[in-house]
Amino acid sequence: MMKFFKKIIPLFIINWYHFSLAFLGTIIYRFPSQKLKVIGVTGTNGKTTVVEMIAKILEEADYKVAVLNSIKFKIGGKELPNELRMTMPGRFFIQRFLRQAADAHCQYAVLEVTSEGIKQYRHRFIDFEAAVLTNLAPEHIEAHKGFENYKKAKGKLFEATKRVHIINLDDNNAEYFLQFPAKEKFGYGIRKQELGIREIKFIKAENIKVEKDKISFLIHNSLFQIPLLGEFNVYNALAAISVGISRGIDSKICKSAVERIEGIPGRMELVISEPFKVFVDYAFTPNALQKVYETLSGIFNFPPPKAGFKSTRIPLGSYGIPEGQIRNSKFQKPKLICVLGSCGGGRDKWKRPVLGEIAAKYCDEAILTNEDPYDENPLKIMEDIESGFSQIPNSKFQILKYEKILDRREAIRKALTLAKKGDIVIITGKGCEPSICLAKGKRIPWDDRKAVKEEFRKLNQKT
Repeated sequence: MMKFFKKIIPLFIINWYHFSLAFLGTIIYRFPSQKLKVIGVTGTNGKTTVVEMIAKILEEADYKVAVLNSIKFKIGGKELPNELRMTMPGRFFIQRFLRQAADAHCQYAVLEVTSEGIKQYRHRFIDFEAAVLTNLAPEHIEAHKGFENYKKAKGKLFEATKRVHIINLDDNNAEYFLQFPAKEKFGYGIRKQELGIREIKFIKAENIKVEKDKISFLIHNSLFQIPLLGEFNVYNALAAISVGISRGIDSKICKSAVERIEGIPGRMELVISEPFKVFVDYAFTPNALQKVYETLSGIFNFPPPKAGFKSTRIPLGSYGIPEGQIRNSKFQKPKLICVLGSCGGGRDKWKRPVLGEIAAKYCDEAILTNEDPYDENPLKIMEDIESGFSQIPNSKFQILKYEKILDRREAIRKALTLAKKGDIVIITGKGCEPSICLAKGKRIPWDDRKAVKEEFRKLNQKT
């Protein structure tokens, strides 16, 4: 019914409705952001991790902090899981949250800011102290009717924030965000130099090492060692450290805070460590999925995908392929076994074959499964991902084995049965999300991490 009304109601009326709610929420809760220093983090990937890191740095500096992200709602020492399945909740919710944070005498509130939230004016009437850009890649293209509109939506956060801008200078879209005026601008990165722009304070990571249990890098000859995986987490750490520096927090405090992070729930989270490793990650965009696969392939010494060496479209066990066959007989161990789907039925259909192509490029064995189909046929979603396998030229050196298993628990169980000692299983798309969204608004309780542990336990009992 709501979709029907959205089609017939003029856009200016819909926009007026969202704007009015934002204003009304601010009035009801008495402009709470004026009592706080609010930091907004936007981008395609990494927002949750950056928000968590920023909060750790601020807390290490003895500030009382409120956090609103896709994982949790936290005010000082009180914390609740985010079970709304909304990264950036509605206008009344946010304003009430900020009022509660102000009344609890928090000095800072750190929020994830999404393009859809901006489109619906959820960011309006929030007095942002700082805006942070993690990165930008195609996402929500259908909802925004193109990447440029998606980028412009993100830009509105920087347009509304007049004090501090913090931007990933290695991102291809950095120059667009640099055009917005601010009292102070900070840039961070790994590859680019200062760009010759005097007004930008540049924080660069050097001598980067990505290992099996940590990442390490230098900032101004100070060694940072953080117990997270992947080069993308170097960028996340740089974003958070840049926020700390912009707040006048000593780099030693920033270092102490990020080095004591024990992991981010559902983000490259190691759930099983022996006899094979099982990771759970939230990645559901092509950019994020590729980075996850690249990270695991790199630190666990998988043969890297070579130019033109992509996958043939051969299901598990089909065409007489032996059960134990892998993509290159020269490399017997380890295997990368991937469980994936496509998040959010009814949206971003363009990315489904792209996800399939990325899986075919990196995975030895893949299992396509259900994630959050909403009102769409989940089998059709899986077929769309599968079609990405056929976009890849044949290579006699690389054979992807795959199955389609609708039931997510059964898919996880299958992945665990395929794994041998030394293999890596990576389950993507949901991270620590607490439910699966089905048709007609129905939700069923779910946690990938819990399912992995339960099925692993059952398999061990059988042996």
